Amino acid sequence: MRRVGYARNGGPEVLELESVDVPTPGPGQLLVRVDAIGVTLPVVRRVREAAQPGPLGGEIAGEVVAVGEGVTDCMPGYRVTGPCFGHAYAEYALLDESMASTIPDGASAVDAVALVRGGLVALGALDAAKPESGDSALVTAAASGVGHLAVQLARIRGAKRVTAAVSDLSKTDFLTDLGADDVVTYDAPTWGDPVDFALDAVGGDLLTQALAALAPGGRLVTLGSGGGTIHADDLADAKSVIGFQIARIAKEDPETYDHWRQELWQYVASGQLRPAVHAEFALDDAAAAHAVIEARANLGKVVLIP
Repeated sequence: MRRVGYARNGGPEVLELESVDVPTPGPGQLLVRVDAIGVTLPVVRRVREAAQPGPLGGEIAGEVVAVGEGVTDCMPGYRVTGPCFGHAYAEYALLDESMASTIPDGASAVDAVALVRGGLVALGALDAAKPESGDSALVTAAASGVGHLAVQLARIRGAKRVTAAVSDLSKTDFLTDLGADDVVTYDAPTWGDPVDFALDAVGGDLLTQALAALAPGGRLVTLGSGGGTIHADDLADAKSVIGFQIARIAKEDPETYDHWRQELWQYVASGQLRPAVHAEFALDDAAAAHAVIEARANLGKVVLIP
């Protein structure tokens, strides 16, 4: 089968197409014939920054063709999606059954990778912020695969005002159409009126700005992999910082994880939530897909098609 890998760290140019054997599912695993793959910023960063090359993970969606020992619910023929932490950029990939979500009838594989992982991260981070009806919200990386869903979910959950922070204002129409009231750039002198909570997927120097954007008692949820430093002085006025990781919820609280999955599909079915796909690339063009993410040019999800 075809698979994308890399032998050395660097930019999109280091990605290479490989020919490897189809993997065999182990205990609790599904072998999925992949129809769509979601490209994520953490994986793009890992290619450039990690100490050693590793598997290219990501969301996958496709059909189960074989199962490992102990699998009880997802049988061959099922259409599923979920985050793959091994080799996801491939024609066949292994998915832990605990991470698998059945794709509803009428939804495509591309729909699924645009919604499920990004939606789970956005919804989980939103829950961690403990929003109340009438709160004001800030979302950084607001046009990303996670961010554009977070903007909508904040509104669905009752936010009275949603501010979207992005790299440039060319993304304004996209975000206001999804429900953002204000769109600001990272380098703006102010991000507008203080907010009750912020969801940050960028990290680094933006952590300081996101904290400064909070009203007294505000909550900042960090959900990215960009690092950054929090100073005690930044937590004046009873502000708080909360870390969020979706993989921990999936492993330690599968009931909540499953509830969130069902909630996301219900929002889509009702028309309240609209996952957006920026572009679809062939597996051979994985480098081009990574280049879009690195340039922060995407409006919604970037998808690979094997």
